[in-house]
Amino acid sequence: MRIIKLALATGLVPTLGLVATAAAANAAAQGRNPASVPPAALSVPAYITSGPDGALWFTNVGHGSNPGAIGRITTKGQVTIYTGGGIDAPAGITAADGALWFANSAGGSIGRISTSGKVTEYKKAGIAEPFLITTGPGGALWFTEAYNPGAVGILGTNGDYSEVSYPGIAIPTGITYGPDGDVWVLNAGTSTRKASIARIPVSGKAEFFTVPSLDAPAGITVGPDKDLWFTNYGANSIGRMTTSGFVHFFTGPGIDEPDSIIVGPDGALWFTNYGGNSIGRVTTTGKVTIFKGTGIDGPTGITAGPDGALWFANASNNSIGRITTTGHVSNFT
Repeated sequence: MRIIKLALATGLVPTLGLVATAAAANAAAQGRNPASVPPAALSVPAYITSGPDGALWFTNVGHGSNPGAIGRITTKGQVTIYTGGGIDAPAGITAADGALWFANSAGGSIGRISTSGKVTEYKKAGIAEPFLITTGPGGALWFTEAYNPGAVGILGTNGDYSEVSYPGIAIPTGITYGPDGDVWVLNAGTSTRKASIARIPVSGKAEFFTVPSLDAPAGITVGPDKDLWFTNYGANSIGRMTTSGFVHFFTGPGIDEPDSIIVGPDGALWFTNYGGNSIGRVTTTGKVTIFKGTGIDGPTGITAGPDGALWFANASNNSIGRITTTGHVSNFT
């Protein structure tokens, strides 16, 4: 959620990172022709996922006159960068229907890129600064819209678009398809609305959970224990929540502005510490281990790779990192 701590020109949410970045990029994007910007290597890499082709795919938010790009890196470290086609400050990314789908935070659209690099843009009335994205019920793409008050977007792979909206949705960030068949959304909250975790059924009424110590939650995933695990960025902790709403927080030295979280190949939860320049691991029993290494600098997104390692985006030094389950770190620029 906090990719880069840029000053937020709009003044909307001074404490949120990528959400702030998206708003600033949106302002900078006015009147810009993406095709006129030369291709770059890595420019503020943000979120990352495993692709259907055995490579890792990631978003580059970009900065200034650079509208960002979609990147692909093989497990050997070979990087390819794709620009144009409506790519505009992309944030979250996920795999679906044999391709990659991503949220254009500044462009107000959802993009699809094939494994051969063909980009298709879905620009729909109502999409406003999309942030993180996941594959939900029926294979549709569900995504949070940081500044679209009270809304979560749904885009079918056929291009059909709809929204679900509730007053309790306040600056939604992380999103995941839960083990109960519902979609779970983290709400960072505002100065007038407390942070919360929402369960959104495909049909029916949403349920909101507010708990003490919940502070700017960022990333969320389903653990191997079928509970919801999330990063609690503002309180430097990792949360575990049952589908019935029971929440427990894990703390420990080294948990510092945790951002994204994913299940690792070893059955533990792995997360990025944006503020601590480190990668964290927590077991389902709550044992926390922190890994530091050369090149880890402002890590944000993280995913499990096809090679049995964890891959992550270093937003602050424009690189992609790899860490084994034993803690060995490699860095690719």
